[in-house]
Amino acid sequence: MSTRTDEQLMEAARAGDDKALDEVLARHEKQVYRFGLRMCGSEEDAMEVLQETLFSAFRGIHAFRGDAALSTWLYQVARTHCFRLRRRRVGTPEDFQPLDSPAATNVAAEEATPDMVSHARQMGEVLQAAILALPEAHREVLILRDVEGLTAEEAASVVGIEVRALKSRLHRARLQMREHLSTLLGEGAHGQGAGCPELAQELSEFAAEEVDQAACVRLEDHLSRCPRCSDACDALKRTVSLCRRIPGDEVPAPVRAAVRQALSRALPA
Repeated sequence: MSTRTDEQLMEAARAGDDKALDEVLARHEKQVYRFGLRMCGSEEDAMEVLQETLFSAFRGIHAFRGDAALSTWLYQVARTHCFRLRRRRVGTPEDFQPLDSPAATNVAAEEATPDMVSHARQMGEVLQAAILALPEAHREVLILRDVEGLTAEEAASVVGIEVRALKSRLHRARLQMREHLSTLLGEGAHGQGAGCPELAQELSEFAAEEVDQAACVRLEDHLSRCPRCSDACDALKRTVSLCRRIPGDEVPAPVRAAVRQALSRALPA
């Protein structure tokens, strides 16, 4: 395995090194495709997001100054393309898909099958439906932190908000995910007890899009000292992280081949 950094691989790819191009794509294409799949909700959209993100990344390599990791920069580019794609297809930015939407109602809480792959796919459908039911602002922070495993600082950089605001938005997203999973899988599916009244009151006072510093401090203080909330968030994070291991989010071979061929033709120029 090559020990070259992303920056070294990108420079070599620009100079026409096909092996370097293939290696840097292999490092990052799955995470970009998975992000598009979770954010946009369909393989077709995820393929387009992947292709446009990689094209933009290599055409505009001068825009990457190395201030952040290449993966973080790619998430920023993918996020932009995902939003543009949805606006172009529906005319206006999509907010969220309620749990009575087709994406959710087509998910059946069937009994687990002995086939582990089949069961994993079923779980993936449930998780995807619950994620798609989140408002867009909550969906993206949950994907970046709990699915992709970015640090709070990296995720905040991708979204373009302060770390404190990201943390509070993430906790609200996790609470909503708990409700969605309980609805899709049946009440008591996770053995969850009643919610925390103090946290519910705190969250109800937050503005829909803006969270001030004082609110973040109060929320973080509560979460640090409340075992019920801490345990619930940790358990949910482990559940959502299953998305990284669910079959079906591998980049399709024809897509990989098409992207590589197009980039190979474009880069030497």
